[in-house]
Amino acid sequence: MADSPEEIHKSIKKILIVGGALAFLTAATVGLSYVELPTHSMNILAGMILAAFKAGLVALIFMHLNHESPLIYKILAFTGAFAIALFFLFVFSASDPLVFSGFYDSNN
Repeated sequence: MADSPEEIHKSIKKILIVGGALAFLTAATVGLSYVELPTHSMNILAGMILAAFKAGLVALIFMHLNHESPLIYKILAFTGAFAIALFFLFVFSASDPLVFSGFYDSNN
């Protein structure tokens, strides 16, 4: 905890900066919804990347995870890698040949 007025002022300044960054990134997310990227999957991927960055800011600053033990960082890195892998699976699912070939057609 902050013990002196200087530390409290420094903490409030950091929280206001992060809050401003979150507000800017939220506006960027809304702006991204009006931009048409080459594929719909890329729109979703860009939105999810922005959302993941915002969630990281909240976790590190507001939840004070930036002062945790190395094990917590390893678990967070694994979680991030797993989330990125799921994002890529989602993007690659748009080119699944079984879905577009009529293989799942119920009229067979």
